[in-house]
Amino acid sequence: MINAGDTAWVLASAALVMLMTPGLAFFYGGMVRSKSVLNMLMMNFICLAVISILWTLYGYSWAFGNDAFGGLVGGNEFAGLGNSIGHFVGVAVTGPPEIPWPGPDALPATAFIMFQLMFAVITPALISGAIADRVKFWSWTLFVAVWGSIVYFPVAHWVFAFDGFTGPDNTGGWIANVLKAEDFAGGTAVHINAGAAGLALAIVLGRRKGWPREPMRPHNLPFVLLGASLLWFGWYGFNAGSALSASDLAGLAFTNTTVATAAAVLGWLVVEQIRDGKPTTLGAASGAVAGLVAITPACGFVNPLGGIAIGLIAGAVCALAVGLKYKFGFDDSLDVVGVHLVGGIIGTLLIGFFGTKSVNTAALGEDGLFYGGGFTQLGRQVLAAGAVMLYSFILTFIIALIIKKTIGFRVDEESEVTGIDEGEHAETGYDFSTLGGRAASGLGQHAVGGGADTDKVSTNSAATVTKEG
Repeated sequence: MINAGDTAWVLASAALVMLMTPGLAFFYGGMVRSKSVLNMLMMNFICLAVISILWTLYGYSWAFGNDAFGGLVGGNEFAGLGNSIGHFVGVAVTGPPEIPWPGPDALPATAFIMFQLMFAVITPALISGAIADRVKFWSWTLFVAVWGSIVYFPVAHWVFAFDGFTGPDNTGGWIANVLKAEDFAGGTAVHINAGAAGLALAIVLGRRKGWPREPMRPHNLPFVLLGASLLWFGWYGFNAGSALSASDLAGLAFTNTTVATAAAVLGWLVVEQIRDGKPTTLGAASGAVAGLVAITPACGFVNPLGGIAIGLIAGAVCALAVGLKYKFGFDDSLDVVGVHLVGGIIGTLLIGFFGTKSVNTAALGEDGLFYGGGFTQLGRQVLAAGAVMLYSFILTFIIALIIKKTIGFRVDEESEVTGIDEGEHAETGYDFSTLGGRAASGLGQHAVGGGADTDKVSTNSAATVTKEG
C-alpha cells in the first residue's frame, strides 16, 4: 500500500520546511540591530525544541485526532504518537477517503506527522518578528509553548484535519469539512494566525524605546537576502509538499510558488521605485516573502496565470501595508502584520476569484468568481480568514497579558538600550575588539557605546528609509 516515491517526497519536504525556520532566523536576524541579532536567532531556534516535544506529547493528536470539545480541537487518541508507529494515513480500511489529497496510496503516519510538525514549528517563529528587540527569552519560550497548545493546535485541526484521513472513522475540523474553505498549505492556519498574533503581542508589549523617532536600521542586509533565499527554497517543501504525493498537483504547487514569488518581487520593487525613487535589497527580499505567503493557500487551486496575479497583488499591497504601523501606532518591528497577516488574507481571499477546479478536480470547494463559480467560495474564504484572525488575536492578547502580569514579558530598559543579546544571553553577535588596529578600535568604541551607535557602520540607509516608511 505504500508508495515509496510519495513517502520520500514527503520526508524531503519535511526537511525543506525545517530549513525554513533557520532561514527565517537569518531573515529576521539581518533586519534587527546588531545588538539584538543573537536574541532573534534564539527566538526562532527555540521553537524547534519546544514545539517538537509538545507535538509528540499531544500536539499531533490535538490537531489530527477526532473532533473533541465541540470541534474546538482533536482528541487524545494519538497522544505520545500512540497508534501512529507502523500505521498509515490517507487510506481507510474500506477504501480511499474523500479528501483533496494525497492519492490512492497510503503514507506512513510518521512521515505525515513530521511534515506537519515543521508547520507547527515555523508558525510561532513567524510571530517573533513583531516583537523584536524587547522580549525576555524565557517568557518568549513559555509563550511559544502556551500559544502552540491553545492557538495553533486547534486552528490546525480546523484547517488541515480532513474527515477520514487518519482513520476510517476519523472526524476532522470544521473549516475543512463543513465550511469547505480552501487552504492548500496554511494561509489561514500559519500566516493569518501568526500575523494576528503578532499584532496582539505588539499592542500588549508596546513600542521599542525610541520608536518611531529613532531610525532602527537593519544591521546586515546580506543576512536578510540569505534568509529570504532559504525561505524561498524551503517553501517548495511547504507548498509542493502539501500535495503529499509526487504528482501533478505537487508540480502545480511548485510552479505557482515560483511564478507568484517572482511576480511579488517585481510588484514590491515597482512600488518602491514609484514611492521612494529607488528599488532596495530589503524590498526585494520582503517582496519575495510576501509572494510566498500569498500563494501558500492558493498554490494547489489556481493556474499559473492566477499565481502571477496573486503574487503581483500581494507584492504591491504588502509594500504599502508595512506603513500601517506608523499610521496606527503599533510597533510591529519586522512587519509581520504587513507581510504575513495582509499577505495571508490576500492569498486566502483571492482563491474566491482565481480558484478553478480544472487544476484540482478533487478540491472540495467551488470555482472562483472569475471561473463562473459566483461568490460562494469567496464567502467561505472570508469566513475562514475572519474566524482564524479573531480567534488568534483574542487568545494571543489574553496569553500575553497573563505572562506580562505574572513573570513579565519585556526586558528591563537597560537591557533594551544597551543590548538584549548581552542582557539575555551574555553574548554578542560580533566581537570587534579582535580586529586590531586604530580603525578597528574606533569601531569597537561604537559597539560598546550603546548598541545604536553600532548601526552607524551600516550602509543600508536606502533600504531603511523604505522599510521604516
